[in-house]
Amino acid sequence: MTAEPDAAQPERLLRLAEVRHRVGLGKTMIYAMIGDGRFPKPYKITAAAARWSEREVEAWIERVVRGN
Repeated sequence: MTAEPDAAQPERLLRLAEVRHRVGLGKTMIYAMIGDGRFPKPYKITAAAARWSEREVEAWIERVVRGN
């Protein structure tokens, strides 16, 4: 059973290593899919750091599992 997202819970930002672990893809494939518009874009939080929205990554996983 999947827990429903809690609107009161703050947004969590994920590092690339966590995104890779969750989706089972490598860095090159993730960035290629971002370029094609098939994966959520990261948020640049500094000039050298990018993070992904946990909610957006989880929604992408759900769409893949459902085949949409």
